Amino acid sequence: MSIETPEELAALSRIGRVVGLTIERVKEEVRPGVTTAELDAVGEAFLAKQGATPAPRQVYGFPGAIMISVNDEVVHTVPGPRRIAPGDLVKIDITASLDGFFADAAATVIVPPASPTARRLASCVHAAFAEGARAARAGAPLNEVGRRVEAEVRRRGFTVLRELHGHGIGRTIHEAPAVANYYDPLKRERLIEGQVLTLEPLISAGGGKTVMASDRWTIRTLDGSLAAHHEHTMVITRGRPILVTQV
Repeated sequence: MSIETPEELAALSRIGRVVGLTIERVKEEVRPGVTTAELDAVGEAFLAKQGATPAPRQVYGFPGAIMISVNDEVVHTVPGPRRIAPGDLVKIDITASLDGFFADAAATVIVPPASPTARRLASCVHAAFAEGARAARAGAPLNEVGRRVEAEVRRRGFTVLRELHGHGIGRTIHEAPAVANYYDPLKRERLIEGQVLTLEPLISAGGGKTVMASDRWTIRTLDGSLAAHHEHTMVITRGRPILVTQV
């Protein structure tokens, strides 16, 4: 969608802040011994307190409120009995709706003691997001965002998972356009002021291929390598984008 009125921006910002605060609340509970189902319950309770609805369940029938992916799990992992262990790399991915508007964000959390690779991968995904966001302004080519993301990931010795990407958002979870994390010369569209997108580098410490798990939700790295994910919902402006899920 594109934001056309101050009222729309205010409504999107409200759900964006709720999503950002929910991620921060769940991060507080990430520790060895906690199950992903327990983290899901924390996220669901916090969203409910704000009057927000877990969007993956609402739109796609996802069997959980939020998504918590660990180590080689990249995205869309169903919460369950798995217990977080020392050294795990935990991705918290939350999409929610409020008053007809949707926002989406994700964060990667390192559970001490982390391996050097895990620390470098988590640092890389933040830096790649920042590089992409710097290119995300009205009039700029959309594929320049992806070019900058992948250039930073490669510079640090890691790999973009090209089968996964960001997306438009606003009135539902997934809207046009796809926001690739690499340069695609065939994609010639330019960013438009007021456009609402998610930018979400998804990267691995190994190869660039993914595989769907038997639950038909979880996406993992094909080679079992660690994965990291960082995401915000943003509104495109003539200058820096507005990150509505950043708190």
